[in-house]
This record gives sequence, C-alpha cells and structure tokens, in this order.
Amino acid sequence: MDPEMQKMREVVLVYLDRSGGLQKFVHDCKKYNDSKQSYAVYRFIISINPSDIAELDATLGNYILHNPLQAAQIFQSVCFVAIKTLSLIEQLQTEAQISILLKPTHLPPLPSYVLSLSAYPFNYTSQRFYMSDGIVIAMGTVTKYTQGARFLCTEETCPFSEGFRCIRVHCPGATESATVRTDFVCSLCSSPLQEDMKFRVLGDKQIVEMIDAKMLNALKGYSNDKSHFRIQAFTVFLRDELANKMTIGNHYRIIGIPACVQNGLQATACIEVNSVQLYKPNGPSFVSDNFKYLLSLTSSSCWRFTAVLANVFASQVVPPGTYNTLKLAILLSLVQTCEKENADYLDLLVVTSDTLIIDRLLNYSLCLLPRGIRHPPSSEIFPSVSKDKHGTGSASIQACSVVLAKGGICYIGDLSSYKKDKLELLQSVLESRTTTVFIPGKKYGEEADQQVTVSVQTNFWSHVDVDSSSKKHIQKENFLIGQMDVSLIPVNLVDGFGLLIYNEFPSCHLSSSVVHHVLRRAINPEAMLYKVSQQFRTQDYEEFILFARNLHVELSSEAESLIQGYYLASRRVRRDSIHGSTLSASALKILISLSKAHAKLSLRQTVLEEDAVIAILLLESSLTLKHGTSVLCVAPNPVFPFDITDENSLQQRDIYLMQCHHQVLKFIAAYSPGIHTNTNEE
Repeated sequence: MDPEMQKMREVVLVYLDRSGGLQKFVHDCKKYNDSKQSYAVYRFIISINPSDIAELDATLGNYILHNPLQAAQIFQSVCFVAIKTLSLIEQLQTEAQISILLKPTHLPPLPSYVLSLSAYPFNYTSQRFYMSDGIVIAMGTVTKYTQGARFLCTEETCPFSEGFRCIRVHCPGATESATVRTDFVCSLCSSPLQEDMKFRVLGDKQIVEMIDAKMLNALKGYSNDKSHFRIQAFTVFLRDELANKMTIGNHYRIIGIPACVQNGLQATACIEVNSVQLYKPNGPSFVSDNFKYLLSLTSSSCWRFTAVLANVFASQVVPPGTYNTLKLAILLSLVQTCEKENADYLDLLVVTSDTLIIDRLLNYSLCLLPRGIRHPPSSEIFPSVSKDKHGTGSASIQACSVVLAKGGICYIGDLSSYKKDKLELLQSVLESRTTTVFIPGKKYGEEADQQVTVSVQTNFWSHVDVDSSSKKHIQKENFLIGQMDVSLIPVNLVDGFGLLIYNEFPSCHLSSSVVHHVLRRAINPEAMLYKVSQQFRTQDYEEFILFARNLHVELSSEAESLIQGYYLASRRVRRDSIHGSTLSASALKILISLSKAHAKLSLRQTVLEEDAVIAILLLESSLTLKHGTSVLCVAPNPVFPFDITDENSLQQRDIYLMQCHHQVLKFIAAYSPGIHTNTNEE
C-alpha cells in the first residue's frame, strides 16, 4: 500500500474523531442498520474544515481542495473499514456501496478559489471546489434523479453476476445517462450488464439559475458607473438535502464543483453545489463627516436635520429647494427597505404633469440602494412559469422585477400605461405582499397542479400623468375640496399605495431654477452645479441610507398615543353614509411606517411625537388628494410650507410644525376623546 495514501487515511480517522464527525457517522450507520433493508448505495455527508485538516496534514488538505473526488475515495475506504471493524451495518457487502459527499465549511479567501462567469476564462474542467455568489433568478420544481444503482453481469458464471460488485454512483455534473443506461459491459468478462431495478436509489434534484449581483446595475434607471462587463447566468444543481434550500430573488454564497453538462448540441456550464449560505453583505457602520456635522448643527430641533436632507437631496437632478415634499417621501421610502417578512413598507404614487423631471428624480434615487430596479416594459413585473431549458420538461419559475428588487425599490414607471389585469394583480400584491404562481401539472409532466406563493418584499414607486388622466376620462363633477382627479387609476389601487404625492410645480409654471438647471445640465452633463453637491455627494447619501435603514427603532408611548388618536379620529370624520369610513385599515400601518422612517432618517432609535407629526401631515395630505379635505384641514404642502433658505426659515418651519402638532392634539381631543395624549402647550 502507498505509504502516503496510508498516512492520509490515518489523518482522516484522526480528524473525524476530533471533529465529532465519527460520532455523526456512527449515528448515520445506526439508521441504516436499524432499517434492516439492503441498499445499493449508502450515502454519508461529512462536513470538513479545510483549515483544520491542513493543520493536521497539508497533503490531505491540498488533496481535498484540489482533488475532492479522489479525496472522497480516501474517506470512503476509511468509512468502509470502520463499518466492518465495528459491525455498524450488517447489510453492507462492498466498499463500492459507500457514497461520500464532502461538504467544506469554507474555502481559502483567495482569488483562485472564486468562480465568476463574468471573468475569463471559466475553468469548468478542474473538478475542484470553488466558491461563488449570485442572485437566484429562476427555480425549477423538485424532480428525481438516480443516486446509485446496482448492476449484475448477464453471464451467470461470472463472479459479477451476483453481489454488489458493479455499483454506479452519481458524480458531480453527470447526467442521468451517465449513471443508468443499457450499454454498460462487465469489466471482468465484457458481457452486458443489467440493472437490478429493485435496488435503485433515488434522490431529489432541483435546477436553479443564478446570476452575478452586478447584473442589478444594468436594471437601474440611472448610474454613475461607466464600466462595462459581461454577465452570464449559470446553472446550479441542488440535490437531496439542499433541494428547496434556496428562495427565488435571494443572494447566496455557494461552494461546489463546476462541470459542463451536454444537452444535445448545447453545452451548459453548471455548478454541483455542496453547501449553500445566505449572503448578507455588511452595510456601512458610519455616515460621512458632513452628515455628522449637519446633525450636530440641527440638534436643537427634531425636524431640522431631515428638512435639510430633503432640501439638498438629488442636487445632481433637480435644484436644491425644489420638490422637497417628494424628496422627503423618497428618502423615507428608501430607509424603509429590508428583506424581512411583515416589514414596514412605504409605497409612493406621484401625481404629476412633469413626468420627465419626476422620472429622472426617481431613477436617480433608485441607485442609492443595491436592489433598486427600474422595471423594463418588455419584461414581467411578477413571476412567470416556463419550461425548464435543460431537457427535464419540468416547470421553472422565472424571476421578475419585484423579485429582483427584494429588500429594495421596484419603480414601475407610469401606472396609466398598464392594462386592467396588471393593475388588478398589482393591487392584490400591495394588499397581501405575496403573489401566486400557478403551475399546470399536465403541461409540465406532473400528476397534479401546483400553486407556489412568492413573497414580495419591496417598496413600489410609480407616477401618474395628471394631464393624461384628464384627457382620457371625463372629470367628475362631485369632487370634494382638495381632491385630485386620478380616475384613470382604480380607487382601491390608489389606496394600496402608502403615499399619494402631488409635486409642487405644474408644468405650465415650472420655476426658473428648474428650467435653468435643466438647460445647464443639458449643456454640460458632468458639471457640478451647486456647492452642496460637493458637500453631500451621491456616495455620501448612499452610505447614509444603507446605515439608516439598518437602524432598529421602537415607538415611544407618546408617539403611539398620537398615532392611534389621529387614526381613530380620522376614521370617524372620514366616512360617508354608503361606504362607511373612507380610511383604509392599512392607514395605521402606513402611519407607523412613516414615523419609523422619519426616526431612522433622523438617525434615532426611538420614534418621538415629532416623527409622528410629520407622518400625520404627510398621510393627511395624501388622504386629502384621494378623498378631499377633512376637519383637520391641513395646507396643500404641510411639511414644507415655505422655502428652506437659512436658519431663520428653519426656525419659522419649527414654529409652524409646533402649531400643526397642537392642531392635531385638538383634533384628537374633539373626535377621539378616549385616547390620552400629551396636551402640554409649549
């Protein structure tokens, strides 16, 4: 016996004993032995830490990393000896019946172990471990494959005509025909081999399509990144315990062995996965010094910091001081993004006649998030089903804009451009935050139909051209004071969006600063037009939003009482004799989401009454546009009643918001007297 090979077997035994792997192996053997059933293949999963093994024996560590299939054979022989020595599985006859799957906990953090399809060349012939990461863009249904099979020689006098001498086991990247087919011959007498069907071992298989996360940059409406790169999706095989371990739209880091699968005349690069881990990039742990300095300057008021943030935001697209209410709403929506179930969502619907400028502003804002997606009109908003392209004939669920925007923003453009069925589906998704994909069983080779529910964890942005609405529909005569004509869009869909925003400037009265900005930007697109653009760069806002959205905030009792009081009072005053209250049940969630978002934007972890006041004013303004004014009767632009130009204007705004706060308290006392609120007059 080769001394080096014998030494590696000894090291394997020592490692299994020290790591607890031997105890797990004995436990797995007991399950097989207790079943009293003979199998063609006994499959064992062994978790290995390459660093620990390399410390024990560098040769074995190198063998595992660069020759994993041969390394598995070393583990196979050690496990066979252990089973026979300890009599762990009575039914086991030959070493060939043991199938070992090595699962490395990690790989060395070196470039040579990272696999990227956007890099050239793609080395899929080495059959060693690589790590890669990407976003799941398509998922097939779970089907069966052959883990292993027993073959017998058709020549009765041949020793291989009985027992478990001829065992075929699935190898990474191999097709079904490589494991099971009818033209195998005996290695001893060259007679044909015949499969013993009752010993075939089946496992689960799922085919997944992944793509590099850089692909998301190509789906943003605006980007400062001028670099060019090649992106290609790659196929991932999940087998047995890894089936259904991935969720469409999630970002994963995988370790596996690359291979090339031949399907007719086409060759597909794929990865046979050994381990899957959800990939969560760490957000920035800081904000820029300019933001810290601004926070210290505005610390005397809970409203000033966010006012200045909104005032100077997106100065590359619109002049500072314009569209402040919309920019504040955008910032609030940006910080209310996360990949959690039952998160606080904040959707925006902008009513405007300046669609070009609003479109530019929303496109620019998307790029501040890793998952900001501008929905292309040629693709699907929601998941769809197609036939798997790898020849299995099974169904494959294809990702879409809302899935790719998971934990971010999905900007769907002009809402009036969509047909009725799409709008109805969108309304359903806004209400339930899920969408259902129907898979007809007959079409995709299944016995029964299937329904797959996909979670939608994204904020929606959209806009409506108020001019097109008035042109396509005859305006109603019974509009209430403050109500806006959005009859082009179903009422329930408008209610589904958290905030309805009307931009300050009609197209016929564009401010001179906006016109001047557009002209200068057209002449010199790269010019830095304002000093604040240098002080608060796009990158600074990007880091700020990623930091702020990860803050965990809690409602204070005072803010909670104010929100509940306003909500109950509004339900009482906003009602009619036919439909009852016009205030939807989701309004309370929207209020809480707005309040938490304003606290995050203020870099606080406690929601104060001041945050609730901003939330109430924004929602009341939105409700006025939808249903007309109420007894509370807020101004058309309640959060920014006048321009922010200096500290004096900020002081005037604080006084105005204090008056609004007092007005809200009086409104609650009159129409929701059972709610206790702080009525301290400052």
